[in-house]
Amino acid sequence: MAKLKAILVAVDGSDHSDRAVNHALDLAAAGLCAELHLVNVQPNLGGAISTFISKDQIDAHHREEGNKALASAVALAAKAAVPAKVHIGVGRHGEVVKDFVDKTGAGMVVLGTRGHTGLAGVLLGSVAQDVIAHVSVPVTLIK
Repeated sequence: MAKLKAILVAVDGSDHSDRAVNHALDLAAAGLCAELHLVNVQPNLGGAISTFISKDQIDAHHREEGNKALASAVALAAKAAVPAKVHIGVGRHGEVVKDFVDKTGAGMVVLGTRGHTGLAGVLLGSVAQDVIAHVSVPVTLIK
């Protein structure tokens, strides 16, 4: 595998995303990327909520929740002594991840998945399917 400019890991603070972070850290430790980026995607709280809560409060909420979700990934990177840049995006997972792939020049996306397939995957929706549909770089799913 050729050395990538960057690997982008989508994290949500779950055990599944921690496994994805560990996989990306292994790739970074092997010298397969120059940069590691961690991104958390927060749901858009627009609409009726923005009528009652200020934009500053909504932004603060996104930052707080995003930092909570990124905490374990940041700790794993620090423990592995791999510098990681952190990002928080707001919106649909696939669109936000695509934007960060474009901004960072990432050559790969890594994300954890619970492994739901078939009817369970359809009923629960799939972040992985959304990301795959939007990005043009390889996506590695870690179960």
